[in-house]
This record gives sequence, structure tokens and C-alpha cells, in this order.
Amino acid sequence: MCANSPRVPAAGASGSPHCTPLCYDGRISLYCFVITAALILIPSVPQIYYGMVPQVWGAVLWGPVLYYALINMVIRFVLRNHDYQVAIRASFLGFAMAVSVLVICFAPTEWQQFGVYGCFMSVFHYSEFLVIAFANPRTLTLDSFMLNHSVHYGLAAAASWLEFALEVYFLPEFKRFGYIWLAGVVLCSFGEVVRKAAIITAGRSFTHLVQNERHSDHKLITNGIYAYCRHPSYVGWFWWSIGTQIVLLNPICICIYTLVSWLFFHDRIYVEEYSLLNFFQSDYVRYQKRVPTGLPFIRGYLVD
Repeated sequence: MCANSPRVPAAGASGSPHCTPLCYDGRISLYCFVITAALILIPSVPQIYYGMVPQVWGAVLWGPVLYYALINMVIRFVLRNHDYQVAIRASFLGFAMAVSVLVICFAPTEWQQFGVYGCFMSVFHYSEFLVIAFANPRTLTLDSFMLNHSVHYGLAAAASWLEFALEVYFLPEFKRFGYIWLAGVVLCSFGEVVRKAAIITAGRSFTHLVQNERHSDHKLITNGIYAYCRHPSYVGWFWWSIGTQIVLLNPICICIYTLVSWLFFHDRIYVEEYSLLNFFQSDYVRYQKRVPTGLPFIRGYLVD
């Protein structure tokens, strides 16, 4: 949900990304994400599949939790300070990814969609950090994981989990309603690709903080994903957030996420384009006339 979505710089203000190797923090995060997921899945899958753990759903998660605790101990012993902070966040997301896969494979049918949702959440948060590490490493911080970017985001996620759990308990058959949830998979995948394409295209101009002053390396670009919409990072986030709730088949949260996200981006784009017009003036006016915002019924700040 986008009640307080990540702050991004001026859409369309961009330099091109450099084809450089992944930065140090990016490499640490990648190793920890992949290795943690692998070390949890490799022993857990055969143990669960061959009945080496109690056949009670919930008990099967004790193994992965213990493995994760051991991995954390190793990370704490090997790394310190900032490196440890990067590693522990990436490791947590790798753990969440692995558990989500286990839920898809071994949970009761009505809970398997929650595993799909967990995979999308894990990939989204980790890929935010990884893509920034590739496209604009000078702005990379721990906040690039976006795990703590707003209270509203946390409350929105908790509300979706609560709705899902209540509906599984009282209306479990509703969660098996055909394959409507696959539409959510398509929306989440589309949103993820569009948002990451926006970050890579923007390159050095992209951060998670709104830019109120124009820097010397800011250029107005109209190629790539920006040739189709003026605010692709917002477009990706908007459809991804709605898609997560379709995956969960949460009718209440689908409506709330859609409304709140649209209102947020309507106001955010209006304010942001005021700055863009100050930055690029007539060039941006021509760009506005040629390319839509990308979000339904949102026109942005238009000069009469």
C-alpha cells in the first residue's frame, strides 16, 4: 500500500546507468540473500517431503527457524558494523523467501497463496536495494531495503495479513475461488518489472528521496520506459501493491489499497511535477503533452 511510498526523484530527470560491477554492499547483500535462502531450502525440502519432521503444519517451520538463527550467529561472528547491518537485512529477506517457497510447496491449500505473496514481498524489498546498488550506488543506504520506510506501510501490510487470516478461518473456500489470484501474479510481475526498469533507466538520478533541487547531472530523458509514462516508478508501485492483494484474494484490502494508492500518487505527482517544470521548463511541458503520467485519471501539474 502506498500511504507513504518511497520517495523518488523527479521522474524523467535522469542520467544513464554505468555498466560497472556491483558495489561492495551490493555483493554482500547478494551473497547473504542467496546463501541464506539456499541453506534453509536445501535441508528443509527433503526433511519435510520425506516426513522427517512432525506432520503438523507449523511444526515444519521449526527447522528453517533454527537454521536461520544459526546463519545469523555466523553473520554476527564474521561481519561488523555497517557490513553486518546490510547482511542481516539481506539474510532476513532470503529467509522470508525460503519460508514462502516452503509454504507454497507444503502448506494447506488455502495458505499457499500467502507463500506466493511472501515471495513477491521478499523479492520487491531485496531487489530495491540490489538495483540501487547497481544503478546508483552513491545513494545506497540501509533504507534502500525499504523495510522501515513508514509506519503506514507496516500497518497496511498487517491489515492485509489480518484480513487473509480471518477469511482463511471463517471462509476458507473463498481463498480457493478459481484462479483469480493468478491475475495478481501478473500485476505484481508487471509492476516489479516497470519499477525496476525505471530505476535502471534513471540511473544516477534515482534515489528514494524526492529531489527538490536540480543537480548538474540531471537530464530530462524520454527514452526507455520514460517514453511510455512520465512516472514509471509510481506506475510499477501502484499496480504491484494492488496485485499483492489480488494474490491474497483480500476484497476489502483490494479496494482500500487501490483508493489510498491512487489518492497518494495523485497528490505526489502534482507536487513533483511543479518541481520538474521549474527544472526543465518548456522541455518538460513538451514532454507532458507527448507522454501520459501512466496512472489512470492522473494528469499531473499542467501549465495552462
